[in-house]
Amino acid sequence: MPHATATWLVENTGLTFAQIAAFCQIHALEVQAIADETAATKLTPRDPIRAGELAQAEIDKGHSDPAYRLKISAGPAQVRRTSGPRYTPLAKRQDKPDGIAWIIRNHPEITDGQISKLIGTTKTTIAAIRNREHWNIANITPKDPVTLGLCSQRELDALVAAAAKKAGVTPQDDGRLGADREAMLAELRAEREAQTQEGEEDGIAPREHTAETLFRTQE
Repeated sequence: MPHATATWLVENTGLTFAQIAAFCQIHALEVQAIADETAATKLTPRDPIRAGELAQAEIDKGHSDPAYRLKISAGPAQVRRTSGPRYTPLAKRQDKPDGIAWIIRNHPEITDGQISKLIGTTKTTIAAIRNREHWNIANITPKDPVTLGLCSQRELDALVAAAAKKAGVTPQDDGRLGADREAMLAELRAEREAQTQEGEEDGIAPREHTAETLFRTQE
């Protein structure tokens, strides 16, 4: 909000128009228009000191040296989480036990520590669900954590592959596409063979399918 900030600086400091314009990144004539109250809209002043964008020491430097250009204050460094459990929105936390139960049932090779990092929960909770000692075990229904929004499909696939490799087992297919995909491929193969046979009988070269034409036949 550069114009609102410029309005505050005009009203509350003795900085030059050029200094205010440079700090707010607007033209000096716009600052002059604000000072002369000829701007099209009367703006509500915005205090850059309270907003943490400007220090009083910078204003003092500008007062003592008209050629000085004020520097914007650096905001507080953002603290980024590099470790610890994943944050889960409050609305989805009640779904965690269902997601944990699904992983335990479908991918027993995944350790409690890996589940804890993926879902963002404690090992105690996971152990209680695994041993069926959770206080709400009667109402826990295994559900895909991806569908519940607790993790992404890519994260889950990567974890399954890593856990399977470490355990020395073949990753299990969750069956989401298995039966339907095999049935579709079988139908397409049968259709292609039938078309090839008809073409040979009629003396017509068999039609070469592409992925687009194959899947279009299923619509």
